[in-house]
Amino acid sequence: MFDDVLDRARRWAGDWLAGLGERPVGVPVAPATMRARIDAELPEEGEPASRVLDDLAAAIEPGLVASAGPRYFGFVTGGALPAALGADWMVTAADQNAALYAMSPAAAVVEETAARWVLDLLGLPGDATVGFGTGAQMANVSCLAAARRALLLGQGWDVESDGLAGAPVPTVVIGEQAHATLLQALRLLGFGSGRAVRVPVDDQGRMRADALRARLDDLDGPVLVCAQAGNVDTGASDPFAAIADALAARPDAWLHVDGAFGLWAAAAPGRRHLVAGVERADSWAVDAHKWPGVPYDCGMAVVRDGAALAGALTTSAAYIGFGELDPSSRVPESSRRARATPVYAALRSLGRRGVADLVERCCALARQAADELARHPEIEVLNAVELNQVLFRPRRLDARELAAAVQRDGTCWIGTTVWDGRPALRLSVSNWSTTREDITRSTDRVLALVDAARPR
Repeated sequence: MFDDVLDRARRWAGDWLAGLGERPVGVPVAPATMRARIDAELPEEGEPASRVLDDLAAAIEPGLVASAGPRYFGFVTGGALPAALGADWMVTAADQNAALYAMSPAAAVVEETAARWVLDLLGLPGDATVGFGTGAQMANVSCLAAARRALLLGQGWDVESDGLAGAPVPTVVIGEQAHATLLQALRLLGFGSGRAVRVPVDDQGRMRADALRARLDDLDGPVLVCAQAGNVDTGASDPFAAIADALAARPDAWLHVDGAFGLWAAAAPGRRHLVAGVERADSWAVDAHKWPGVPYDCGMAVVRDGAALAGALTTSAAYIGFGELDPSSRVPESSRRARATPVYAALRSLGRRGVADLVERCCALARQAADELARHPEIEVLNAVELNQVLFRPRRLDARELAAAVQRDGTCWIGTTVWDGRPALRLSVSNWSTTREDITRSTDRVLALVDAARPR
């Protein structure tokens, strides 16, 4: 029953992966074009699975972006390692609901082991609790839910039972360049993104510790400070040690770190100084589908106070009976994939040294890209390239028009942002398969497009 379908899927996947290196990376395609190929009335009668797969493969091809390939530099998107991809196929085939140990003892213990490895690699407390969710968005939600519970219990308020109406709601403090997913987490949890106290940042987007101290002096009651490892434009991380020092005298404070990709700097000895002091926080959000090369979707919520995390997220039903090894006591989902299994496979295939080498290599390639771009008189590199992000702007051209030209060309894919109130381009290197040749091929093409478009 399954052999023919799996064989077809395997052949398609093999062709797709074999062509990633030379495929146009992300040539724009209009929605109408894709709808003409895919959108149709639901048939009255079912069709053979083999025909469905063949037709689907032919229909979607123009709309697929080579984001898993070596020259995709948008959105800090990493490609899946072979071991992680294979493990993800195994997860799908086994089709386990990894909510409870009783539903899949294997998935639960794999998750337990992967969690221990992640804590070790990132230098986080070995007794912290790890929940595997869909990405850094829900990892932030999970961590901040734990913070909300702990801070309000300290005020004698059970928010899970009594809600927020009338509660002594903690004051949330964030940097002026906090990531959008952090703001979304504040909205989902009832804190409100607009009520957060903003702290000024430096020229790389780092929260200023002196400004934080000044803000804290004016605040009474419980405080939730949200710091950042890896500014999405510059790659810079907040000064965690100084932030932790500023909070040390407050018993009613919680320090959270949104570290989707930047937290992985802790796994590379040569980059660990960029996140010095991060282990002093109370919770951390991090992705595995950026580094270290796990398929979408997988993020991790790491919380020092495991009881706060479980108390905030564990559901209650007579037929369930959550225990210590039940994965869904640590994330908002009940039904869930065994998403820790590809993490286990990726980390075991790389080893400690391989994870460090992956991070270091991507950072070195980002430095190469910045140097090659900066040699052109029309290009200004705007950040200190310490991690994997290159922020740059053409001096006389419109940055968005240049990005659109790059995307139409298809040699590589680079996105846009706004920096200091003006459009800029953002190049992110996070794929394990990217080489020095890929960087030079991409920067050469970007600069050729600059030459073709600049005023004479």
